[in-house]
Formats: sequence, C-alpha cells, structure tokens
Amino acid sequence: MAESVVPRPDVPVADPPAPAGLADFADLARAVLPGEVWDFVDGGSGAETTLAANRRALDRVAVLPRVLRGVHAPSTRARLLGATHALPVAVAPMAYQRLLHPDGELGLAAAAGAAGVPYVASTLSSEPIERIVEAGGAVWFQLYWLRERALVADLLDRAHAAGCTALAVTVDVPILGRRLRDVRNAFAIPPHVVAANLPAGRDDLAHAATPGVSAVAAHTGEVFAPAVSWADLEWLRARTDLPLVVKGVLDPRDAALAADAGADAVVVSNHGGRQLDGAPATATVLPEVVEAVGDRCEVLLDSGIRGGVDVLRALALGAHGVLVGRPMLWALAAGGRVGAQTALALLAGEFSDALTLAGCADPAAARELRTIRVD
Repeated sequence: MAESVVPRPDVPVADPPAPAGLADFADLARAVLPGEVWDFVDGGSGAETTLAANRRALDRVAVLPRVLRGVHAPSTRARLLGATHALPVAVAPMAYQRLLHPDGELGLAAAAGAAGVPYVASTLSSEPIERIVEAGGAVWFQLYWLRERALVADLLDRAHAAGCTALAVTVDVPILGRRLRDVRNAFAIPPHVVAANLPAGRDDLAHAATPGVSAVAAHTGEVFAPAVSWADLEWLRARTDLPLVVKGVLDPRDAALAADAGADAVVVSNHGGRQLDGAPATATVLPEVVEAVGDRCEVLLDSGIRGGVDVLRALALGAHGVLVGRPMLWALAAGGRVGAQTALALLAGEFSDALTLAGCADPAAARELRTIRVD
C-alpha cells in the first residue's frame, strides 16, 4: 500500500489561484463566511426553484454572433437613465453588507465608482446613505416602502440631499419570502451590523434570534408596508425629479403600468429567487416586458447574472442593462473593496470579449443580436 503524502511543515502551502471569473469568488466567499451568513446570501425562498431557474434560463439563451464586422476593440460604454457609464451594469441593492466584510457598503460603492458603474444603495444598508454617496460615484437609492409614510419621506429627502442620481423603488416585497435556510438557522443580524438608514432601535427585531424564525423576516414584517399600490407610486413620482426605477416587475402588464405612471426604467427581477418561489426566471419574461413598454422606459435585468456573457445575453434579449448582485457580495467577502474592484474588472473584460466575439462594436449593437432558446 502506498504511503499517504503529508505536506512537510517547512514547505509553504500555495495560495489559491486568483479568480479567473466572477463565479470563482463563490468558493472564496464560502470559505471565509460563517455558514449561516453564507446561507443568508446564497439562499432563495421555498424549495429554491426560482433561484435555480434564473441560471437555467440564462444558460438556455444562445446568442447568434455576427461576423466580418471589423470589430476588435469594442466600446463597453452605455447610457443608463440619461448618464453614460463604463458598462451597462449597476451593482444591485443588497442589505447589510458589513455582514460580509468590514469594508461593507463603503468598499463596494467605492469599487463601483472606480469601475464607472452605478451602485444601488439599499434602504437596509449597514452604512448611512450619506457616507455611501461620499464613498462612491453614481449612487442610486433603493427604497423599501415602510409602514410610516414620514420615514419614507425622510429617506427621500436624505437621498436627494446626499446627491443620489436615481431612485429605485422595490415593489415585490409586501412580505419577505419564506427563506427556509434562514428559518432553519434561526438567522439574526449580529449586533455590530445595523440598518443604518433607520432611526436607532427600529431594527431591534432583526437582531433577536428565535428558534425556527428568521429575524430578518420578523423585522421586515414589522417595518415594511404590505399593501403598496399604484397610488403610492404616483405619490412617489410626484415627489421626486430624479429618474425613477421600478424594481421587481415580472408581468408585462405591470411593466406597462409602471411606464404609464412615469417610471424611467423597470427592473425585471424576481429578487434573486428570494421572494415568490415558483415565479418565472427573469430571462424568460424579459422579451415580453421589453415589448410591453416599447420606448417609453428603459428595461434592466436582475437575478442570475454571473458574467460578461450574461450581460450580452440580456442585451440581446432587449434589455438596456443589468444589475449584478450575489457575485459582488462574494467578491466583497473574499477581499473587501479590492476584491470587488477585481470582480468588476473581470466583468468588464468578460463583457468586452463577449462583444468582440459577437461582432458588436458597442452595447447598442448587442441589442440588435438575435437569440435562440436551446435545451
């Protein structure tokens, strides 16, 4: 029998290879995060069928590349909400980023600013919106509708005063989806991570660990308004001159109503598979949403984006851009601000390569590509 090989103590263990793509950050993040925090980030709702469907649907989109187009150095620059950015990409709103790394929202916003892409700051950020804007470049504020209208108005005033360049209202969270990993883990936010945009003490329930209960769900159930309507969106539209984004749309009829109400963009999103389990994958419904709104507003795709080819797929299906979420949290966990900068640089390189290989001089040309569905 061959002897087992045991590393000599005086021989240094090689560092893991540097990430070659965004997906590589997942293993790095899982290695450093507590199991319950990994589950909070990675998990979906229910049986996680919608979470899995997002990835399958994107993988089924085959892009027909064009040839003999004379493209070798495409421009990746794109306009979103009236401003030009380095990529047709924004960093999605995600709560409590100091759970992942002490750099938290400030590090991720700074990385996005350096990369020339918008950063969307969550209502449930663990840093106040004012500090996030100071750290980043173009910052959009994501609004959860709260039970207290006065708090909603205060958040809007603060977002305006801080210098946010757009407002994104999330409309698919009347209650939090049943995220069973969090329930089984009795997950609660640790005391050093707070909902910094809310008044002191308004996040107490998020820190209260109870067996068989997600403390995050208990907290949002207390503070989120469960019955937001189109009248509330009209109130919001009348109260701000900022570009207004409606995030969490899947039905084309709702996309058309959002455009009628004055939305500048809709985000086709199922909350990363974290709300209604059994909802369709976003890539599946995207073309119908694009058709429903026509040229009345922009359409962005959220949920499942994992690299530059996915950005190309979304554009070829008619989107103007995408929001990228979990991969940015993986990168933040693995390396803080530097990790996030590395991830965004990789994404930019992947997207540039995808444009070149598809024969596209820029993102606008990618929206003219044809796609087919493959099994």
